[in-house]
Amino acid sequence: KPDGIMLIDIGGGTTDVAVISLGGIVTSTSVKVAGDNFDDAIIKYMRKEHKLYIGERTAEEMKMTIGTAYPREEVVVRECRGRDLVTGLPKSIEVTSTEMMEALEEPLRVICEVAHAVLERTPPELSADISNSGIVITGGGALLNGIDKRLEERTGIKVRIAEDPKSCVAIGTGKALNSIDVIERNPMNKRRSHDL
Repeated sequence: KPDGIMLIDIGGGTTDVAVISLGGIVTSTSVKVAGDNFDDAIIKYMRKEHKLYIGERTAEEMKMTIGTAYPREEVVVRECRGRDLVTGLPKSIEVTSTEMMEALEEPLRVICEVAHAVLERTPPELSADISNSGIVITGGGALLNGIDKRLEERTGIKVRIAEDPKSCVAIGTGKALNSIDVIERNPMNKRRSHDL
């Protein structure tokens, strides 16, 4: 269709933002800030603010349970276990969702700015389409609580999370392979392959 659609795929290692129309990519960008950076940001925050060393698995658990990109209606508290950097002994503390939002501020800011930059480069007609249809978020990062509200606040455009965000990119790729001849014939995609 000639309508413009904006997608933000927040994976483990990269966040890809694209505006597509007529089966081709109109404008896009990729940044190496995504789910893994969320985990790293939580680890650094715990070291700096609580003098507590935690592993990647603990950081990911905290991201999934109390992590948030936007203020929650009710603050959620979770126990966090790690190693005290001062004594070297095991230590357990309580951490809030408000602290997690603070920890995730930098990677979230980068993702919001990248989305904003792609919108600025989008042709006006397609911008109007996106304004009507909204932005779709995919990938594991779409599961971070409040990420849709955070992006909505930054862009002023309605944001929705794709159905089954962790798998939809793979499913879509499989479906696209069934139409590979159409995709290859699209002049927008040919132009992009020469740029690479």
